[in-house]
Amino acid sequence: MAQAPVALGQEYLQDRGAGIPLSLFGTYAEKGELLVYPFYEFSRDRNREYQPAEFGFGSEQDFRGKFRSSAGQIFVAYGLTDRLALEFEAALMSAALEKSPHDAFATPVRIEESGFTDLEGQLRWRWRNENDRRPEIFSYLEITVPSQKGKLLIGDPDWDFRPGIGLIKGFAWGTVTVRTDLEYNKEPDVLDVGETAIEYLKRLSPAWRLYLGIDGGEGGAIDEWDLISGLQWRVTDFAFVKVDNALGISSKATDWAPEVGILFLFPTR
Repeated sequence: MAQAPVALGQEYLQDRGAGIPLSLFGTYAEKGELLVYPFYEFSRDRNREYQPAEFGFGSEQDFRGKFRSSAGQIFVAYGLTDRLALEFEAALMSAALEKSPHDAFATPVRIEESGFTDLEGQLRWRWRNENDRRPEIFSYLEITVPSQKGKLLIGDPDWDFRPGIGLIKGFAWGTVTVRTDLEYNKEPDVLDVGETAIEYLKRLSPAWRLYLGIDGGEGGAIDEWDLISGLQWRVTDFAFVKVDNALGISSKATDWAPEVGILFLFPTR
């Protein structure tokens, strides 16, 4: 993350450096680096899909309600080697859903939930380094731990394992990453192509980096896609201000989800 000068002939690394790509947009971990990122995330959705039966009120008819959430989150990653990185994430979240005016069932007018949730970890592995002709190949395994099983808005009722793969290639005009993963869904009992993304990263100056991306398709859905933009400001060698913004560009995607935090870097070697 604290990028060293790019060697002659390695200009394809000018935007990101030699680190392993992490799940955090536009962020990389080099060997011996500890990254700690506390951040705040808010989301708003005016047409969140739900079924009254999910809350115990009988009907499996689809309705659209108003959804809000806010979360204080912590992300930690460590570069074990120049090929392997580990990361962990957790959140303290509150969320609320207002029922649709067309929902005539006994669904409460407003459902609120809060608690400690989103307990996730990932293994990130680099299979092949990029060179001037071929892209980098990396893979990852995301593991979600069950939490808040009785809460539908914020809970994760089951263990979730998502293997994924990606490619990165740097060009004079920016760096492009393409990645996708697989997701098992219990109902129906199928293995789907999960979250897929096309990402663009550009170092604008020694202090500023720009990120753009299209992200979605989780659970095999073609109607949940976001347009993501972000800026990173390097305040010191060991602290970066990070601001991201996600806008829903399809019907079932969350309308708006901004995020802001400070990324701290601690070299341990």
